[in-house]
Amino acid sequence: MYRFTLPRDLYHGKDALSSLKTLEGKKAILVVGGGSMKRNGFLDKAVDYLKEAGMEVKLFEGVEPDPSVDTVMKGAAVMREFEPDWIVAMGGGSPIDAAKAMWAFYEYPEITFEDLITPFSFPKLRQKAKFCAIPSTSGTATEVTAFSVITDYDKGIKYPLADFNITPDVAIVDPSLAETMPKKLTAHTGMDAMTHAIEAYVSTLNCDYTDALALHAIKMIHNDLKKSYEGDMDARDAMHNAQCLAGMAFSNALLGIVHSMAHKTGAAFSGGHIIHGCANAMYLPKVIKYNSKDATAAERYAQIAKFIDLKGETTEELVDALIAELRSMNDQLDIPQAIKNYGPGGVKADVSIIDEKEFMDKLPETAKNAIADACTGSNPRQPSQEEMEKLLKACYYDLEIDF
Repeated sequence: MYRFTLPRDLYHGKDALSSLKTLEGKKAILVVGGGSMKRNGFLDKAVDYLKEAGMEVKLFEGVEPDPSVDTVMKGAAVMREFEPDWIVAMGGGSPIDAAKAMWAFYEYPEITFEDLITPFSFPKLRQKAKFCAIPSTSGTATEVTAFSVITDYDKGIKYPLADFNITPDVAIVDPSLAETMPKKLTAHTGMDAMTHAIEAYVSTLNCDYTDALALHAIKMIHNDLKKSYEGDMDARDAMHNAQCLAGMAFSNALLGIVHSMAHKTGAAFSGGHIIHGCANAMYLPKVIKYNSKDATAAERYAQIAKFIDLKGETTEELVDALIAELRSMNDQLDIPQAIKNYGPGGVKADVSIIDEKEFMDKLPETAKNAIADACTGSNPRQPSQEEMEKLLKACYYDLEIDF
């Protein structure tokens, strides 16, 4: 038996933000990240719409990129004091992910972060509040997913929290918010969405419902990401829908080891973060080659290649064409092909911010953590410790995969 879970309501299109006026409640806490939503006027609009709905509004601002356990606990404490019946999170994936975790600690103060790490172990939510998510980036699709990624900086590990309880009640997908994204963010979040769709399509938990969403998202992203990156706002609007479709697919089919590796390398090194979407873009071609040793996965990658009109006579040729096309997209989006060329902020560089010796010293532990990640279980191949170490080395040095 499978399960397919989405928000109860999804408002989309220009001016969808105004649907906040339809929420019914007494108090709303609005969780946001940096200043972009404020600078562009969306925060004030959201507050006004919530007040128009008759609610008292409190702000929780300043959620950092890659939100921390500490931030989650602070937000939950504010919620327990304010007692909202709506949690509204607006911005990139970080404030929405953070607010999802805050939600659990607001309703259940006695639980610990360790209690939530095990997939699908959350207590029953909606005892005190409902949840509304409003994305401003076109990548994570956390507005429609059962996932939240929180970083434990003491351990240097990103934890993907997974439970259908944290699927939002309401998603507001207004492309106007995404039109403010800078170029680099457009590239990284777009390739994050592409990874979501491809991993969902080859996941061992794929089904008819997720396949349709994943394939259409892949085609849209392939058609529109480069144009969105170059400033075409019609393409930017289309990408906001495409990433949401990809999110619907992966929230229900789950993901694979591209994400396992991205989660466990993102905060592991002293030189700086490997930005999540950029990590996915670098690792995806390597993982496709690795997974294609599985005949079922290879055939599904070939189906993707044919669906986006790539050429090849055999399954192997089509898989290689898909890999080549993804690498070409990385080049067009100024995304490095390997960690050895990962510069500050995730752009191509001759010298990486990730020190080679530190990477190699931490390789066994990083590989072990990646294997243990929640996303590994639905990957088409289950890597051994040796294979995961080889994969990570290939992603650092841009090596061929032959195992």
